[in-house]
Amino acid sequence: MFNPVYGKNAKRSRNVKRTSEPLSAVLIGLIVFLAWAPFQTALFNGQMLEFEKPIFQAAAAACVLLFLWIAKYFKSIRLDDQRDWLIVGVLLLPLSYVISLLGAASHYLAMNMVIVQCIYAIMFIIAVYLLRDKMSNRVIQTTIMTVAYAIVVFGLLHWFGQGKTAGAIVNWFSKTVLNGIYTNAVMVDSNGLRLTSVFQYANTYAAFLMAFLFAAIFYITTSRKWYIQAFHSFMLVPIIVSLLLTLSRGGLVMLPVVFVLLLMFLKPAKQILWILYCAIAGVASLLISKPVTELGLQLNEKFSASGAFKGWGILLGVSVIIGVLGWVIQTYVAPMLDKGLERWSAKKGSSLWIPVASVVLSGLLIFLFIGTSVKNILPQNIAIRLDNINLNQHSVLERFTFYKDAMKVVADYPIFGAGGGAWAALYEQYQNNPYTSRQAHSFFIQYLIEVGIVGFLIFMSCILYIFYKYIRGYIKADEEGRNSHFLYVIIVLSILMHSTLDFNMSYVFLGILVFLGLGGMAAVMDSKPLTKWKIKDTTARGIYSGAVGIGAIVILITSVRYIQASSSALEARKVAQTSKSYEEIKAPLDKDLSIRPSHPDSVLLLSSLYHSVYKQTQDETFYNMSVELLNKALKDEPSNKFMINRLIQGYQLKNEKDKAFDLLMANAKKFKWDIEWHEQIVNQAFDLGYQALGTGDTASKDKYFKSGTEIFEKVQAGIKHLTTLPEGQLQGRAFENTPEMILNTGKMYFITDQPDKAAATLKIGLQEDLSQTANQDIAQWYLASLQKQGQSDEVLMDKLMKVNPNSQQEIQQLAEQQL
Repeated sequence: MFNPVYGKNAKRSRNVKRTSEPLSAVLIGLIVFLAWAPFQTALFNGQMLEFEKPIFQAAAAACVLLFLWIAKYFKSIRLDDQRDWLIVGVLLLPLSYVISLLGAASHYLAMNMVIVQCIYAIMFIIAVYLLRDKMSNRVIQTTIMTVAYAIVVFGLLHWFGQGKTAGAIVNWFSKTVLNGIYTNAVMVDSNGLRLTSVFQYANTYAAFLMAFLFAAIFYITTSRKWYIQAFHSFMLVPIIVSLLLTLSRGGLVMLPVVFVLLLMFLKPAKQILWILYCAIAGVASLLISKPVTELGLQLNEKFSASGAFKGWGILLGVSVIIGVLGWVIQTYVAPMLDKGLERWSAKKGSSLWIPVASVVLSGLLIFLFIGTSVKNILPQNIAIRLDNINLNQHSVLERFTFYKDAMKVVADYPIFGAGGGAWAALYEQYQNNPYTSRQAHSFFIQYLIEVGIVGFLIFMSCILYIFYKYIRGYIKADEEGRNSHFLYVIIVLSILMHSTLDFNMSYVFLGILVFLGLGGMAAVMDSKPLTKWKIKDTTARGIYSGAVGIGAIVILITSVRYIQASSSALEARKVAQTSKSYEEIKAPLDKDLSIRPSHPDSVLLLSSLYHSVYKQTQDETFYNMSVELLNKALKDEPSNKFMINRLIQGYQLKNEKDKAFDLLMANAKKFKWDIEWHEQIVNQAFDLGYQALGTGDTASKDKYFKSGTEIFEKVQAGIKHLTTLPEGQLQGRAFENTPEMILNTGKMYFITDQPDKAAATLKIGLQEDLSQTANQDIAQWYLASLQKQGQSDEVLMDKLMKVNPNSQQEIQQLAEQQL
């Protein structure tokens, strides 16, 4: 039977028969699922072919778990109280993504997100029922903590150069292991080596570590068995050291914020213990951070067993000391604090004083480590990262830009959003400067873009309602009741708070933890019976189980088919690397596209195959098949730059340059910061316009020249705009004039009898070095433009004559020719 919900006035949970087995099938399945998922790159929804297959496998597994849930809890399904209706309300989340499919910017990415949201809804539904049971709740919490600690150890194995060992452990079930090593468990960027463990992204790993740092402290302060207290205390140092090794500024900034919020749930004695454990483990971690960092840097460059042994010796030695201290504190200090602060704890508002003081203390620590020489005790790479924490730093300014640009997308898709993956599909059209980021770096903003105001309000209403009802029940509960599901609050709050600044929820494994956590909170929330919405139990269970069962069947079939599609696409890619056979490459592509007609990778590979055959045979059948394939796919993926470029290449291959130019112009606004796109337009505008001039087609000449010069003027406006970026913000990709673009624009102005504009344009491209032909051409056309206006530049003319004695005559001919 379920234990009662812990609120005094809350309705008691209904009795549910347990299976005769000690662990139910759904519980065992969930344990296996949670152990498998993180080692599939934490199920990263990276909007790329190589990441999608594990997500579909996870969706299929989730559907199986839901069928097991229906079998176990069918007779317990009712819609009597507020909690019961939450399992109905959560279905609105995937439904909002289904609705957003109607106007999706990318059908491919949007469908992927529908499946991801279905996984989340299933996890929530299972958790609401499963985690009411005391034993099941204990088992799931133990599983989550075990998996979390395994991820920490897994990351540290890589830090100490033992990637082969770590890879061998998970190689049998993880596709992220290549050549015996888990890919990018330690990543390299401009800041040096950064620990990422299973996530391949340091900031998300920092969010994960933050959550389980607080979870470990929670278990230390609530466990009654000495060895559990000692073990969780032992894990504090590896977690904090790992957090430092991520070099995540966002993690370090958000940690005190989440810490203060969690303290407000605790009594003063517990608050002091939490601060004490953070302080002791934090100091210990800082003291060993230099040698551990230096050893890791050396071992990742060149492995040595003695170096790895030394690193583990330092880390484990200090961890053992902290483990013993944790047991001592819980045995002797904690009871004294409970007794000494008993009266204070009984006072109203007593839980607020220490959190307020901790805010001041956090501010002092931040000042010490950023504004004083105390930071010198840290490794250089960590100290530099801390020193760069300010609002004028590039990553902060860039995030603000992302958020402003995101609001432009919302303005165009306000009600139901632009579908899953909308930011990745549309950001180039709305960006303020030429950055590259397929993630909006804020889960909440990205969610708003994808499902619009309606979907976002549904999501936030669910989250806030669960927190509100949980807190009401928490306030009424006794100590045991408060502790029973508090782990889920720690996980949900930590991950969601950090996700305001990053894309942690793009890792489906973290999303699963969040929705399991929300389900766990809902399982024990303060829930009142509903009288107006009363439905007969038999009707409720029949309708609900039937609806979610049918939905799960649809998702299961879709997921299995998508697994087949992904497998075929990956097979085709592999075959294309080793074979030149048209039939061998095409067979898996056809299988993929028969399931997902607009699957981008397969569309691009197959169209490339058609182009190759067309070039070899000049058989227009292959050209027509390529055009048909791309046009069909672009109906679902209208902003896919690679597909549009491939179609342009096809037109150029067939010498249909006018069609290629029209396609470039039609999509110019979508890629306004792609300088190569604009350069193509300008250069093709000149070529086509000059060709029209030769045939006497003045109207076409004017059309092409006007289009080319207008695009060039937009480029100049963009270059000028980039000078207004804040000092600390980088512009992103290159966006500057190219010699060919300048020359062709100058020619177009010159031919259309605008020598002043021609001279002004060509002057931009003048170079001191005139040895290159392109630079000579720009100089000649510039001088010809001046001559047409009755002006000259004798210094430039002299330089040009030195490298090309015929320059003066050629310039005279240009100036006198009638075009």
